[in-house]
Amino acid sequence: MNILEAHHVSKSYAQHRALNDVSISIPKQSIFGLLGPNGAGKTTLIRIINQIIMSDEGNVLINGEKLNPSHVKIIGYLPEERGLYKKMKVGEQLMYLAQLKGLSSGEARIRIKKWLEKLELTEWAGKKVEDLSKGMAQKIQFIATVLHEPKLLILDEPFSGFDPVNANLIKDEILELREKGATVIFSTHRMESVEQLCENIAMINKSQKILDGTKKEIKDSYRSDKYNVQYKGKISELSGDFQLLETKNIEDDMFEATIQAKAGLNPNDLLRELINKTEVHSFIELIPSINDIFISIVEGGKKS
Repeated sequence: MNILEAHHVSKSYAQHRALNDVSISIPKQSIFGLLGPNGAGKTTLIRIINQIIMSDEGNVLINGEKLNPSHVKIIGYLPEERGLYKKMKVGEQLMYLAQLKGLSSGEARIRIKKWLEKLELTEWAGKKVEDLSKGMAQKIQFIATVLHEPKLLILDEPFSGFDPVNANLIKDEILELREKGATVIFSTHRMESVEQLCENIAMINKSQKILDGTKKEIKDSYRSDKYNVQYKGKISELSGDFQLLETKNIEDDMFEATIQAKAGLNPNDLLRELINKTEVHSFIELIPSINDIFISIVEGGKKS
């Protein structure tokens, strides 16, 4: 079952069309990548889901129900533009935000203590937010987002401002939340994070959805039938089904080549061709990364 479905959602600001007939479905307990360049319409869609703004057309369903104010309690939203009160103390701020989401003071206190310990921030509970480093403030914002244990987490650039160690720490927390039942909408420009975390992806460009599916389906659809091969001894020629695009001598009589296969052939077809001509040491299909696909679409809509 899908936790969230958006059906034919459109939104305009004066003469600007921010979203144009966008539909997406997000399976329960998945990590869903919402991708696109700046100004594509991602943030507009996220704000509609959070009921910060209303769509002009279309509708959004949460667990099969039309989006309504009661759904705020099951959503946790981490915006790209962080919004902590700089003069408030960390503990007081987390208590205030937790109670806004419906937690009792007793339950909020227990959860705040647990999360501050988990992210190694206990000693900062009595400090003002303005006294924190950027990374620490980011951690506090993350805690505020997950304190009420939302079923749907919307994270907009969650690793912004983190060093690699803390980015990895937050990544592990996201995975643990998913394992405990949460669904995550993950909006980012960091394609390596998409490769690591996301199972399903949708891409919006110029207000329209232009790509949608599982990560595997999308990568498979952009396969280029190219292979990187390392082998011993020169290859004089290949049959007409294959083309040597680039060859280089890497050491002694070891060579490396990029080989283009005709569409429709599988890796075994190339292996059969090669083992009759050379000694194969390494054989890798060159499947484009999500970053390659992203750039290809944004820059011209052509498959790599």
